[in-house]
Amino acid sequence: MAQELGEPQAPKQTQSYSPPPSAALRSAKLAALHARLSLPTRLPVQTLARCLVDASADPRPEYNNSSLAQLGQDLLGYHTAEWLICNYPRLPMDAILAAQYGYVGPKTLDAMRREWGVETAAAPGPEVDPGLLQFARVAPGNSMAEDGLHRLKDSAAAVDGYGVRAKSNTDRSTWRRGMSSRNVNDDMFGDNPEGAQADANAPAATNPPAGVTQEDASATFIRALFGALYLHAGASPTKSFHANHVLSRHLPLHTLFAFKYPTRDLSRLCAREGFEPPVARLISETGRLSRSPVFIVGVYSGSDKLGEGEGASLDEGRVRAAANALRSWYLYSPLKEDVVLPSEVEGAAPAKVWKSQMVDPGEIVT
Repeated sequence: MAQELGEPQAPKQTQSYSPPPSAALRSAKLAALHARLSLPTRLPVQTLARCLVDASADPRPEYNNSSLAQLGQDLLGYHTAEWLICNYPRLPMDAILAAQYGYVGPKTLDAMRREWGVETAAAPGPEVDPGLLQFARVAPGNSMAEDGLHRLKDSAAAVDGYGVRAKSNTDRSTWRRGMSSRNVNDDMFGDNPEGAQADANAPAATNPPAGVTQEDASATFIRALFGALYLHAGASPTKSFHANHVLSRHLPLHTLFAFKYPTRDLSRLCAREGFEPPVARLISETGRLSRSPVFIVGVYSGSDKLGEGEGASLDEGRVRAAANALRSWYLYSPLKEDVVLPSEVEGAAPAKVWKSQMVDPGEIVT
């Protein structure tokens, strides 16, 4: 029977996408994770449970971790960048962006989530244990494009009759981007933001993807945890947590360099710094007439040896020696007692006294 006018209506019940905050107090997984990470008591388990709820699992902004992840992403980028720039002031910009991706990139944060013992839920819902990472998984068929930044199903590019994605002339991924564009227009890793449109009049995707990958959900969880730790405990515990879990990871910075013309770059460097022109000299050799000779070549500026390399020929050893000399120059690090990070002198009671840090003229441009 139809409801008559004037009759009071029953209150609508809000749909529950994730476990209620009260369930976090009864979760053994959350309590174990809180103790395993040595989180301060000022960070409640309810907030830790919210960090585990991705926006794809619960669209309500007051229950998911999207806002905390935005703050945590800025904190991760800031603390990582200041440590890299102050400890390695001569690093080129592309090496800094690659190092940031190595320290706080999605792949690294996903590995960190696994190391912490955080498991993922098969599907989000109110009955899931709050100690599990909850997110809606990507539907089958949402394969990634070759650039790794767009999904074929949701991109605005045309698809021909055979199901092959046709390349558009206005596709931003095909543009030649310089370092200035990577610094100004892109994210903290120097990459194009996902879903960025090259043309302002190009049609945007009306239906965003309903799910995310496990890697993206794990990265959002780690970023949200850093944001929650900053809000509840302050800057000092957040910086200590960053040093213990991010900067403690070993990243071989010397593998981030790929010189195209190392001998020419080294000559430009010596000319800029006022050094004598570099000269390659043979240090030792073995098996010159055999099938596997080895030549050890050194690059000298006057009486100072800048670098040393080995190769199967004299030219190969000279090129490797020049590349090692450039790596030694770019990977220069001041003494530990002379390095003072800007975040270490902020606040009412700074732990250190500020010292002027080294500012390098910049990388070699050829």
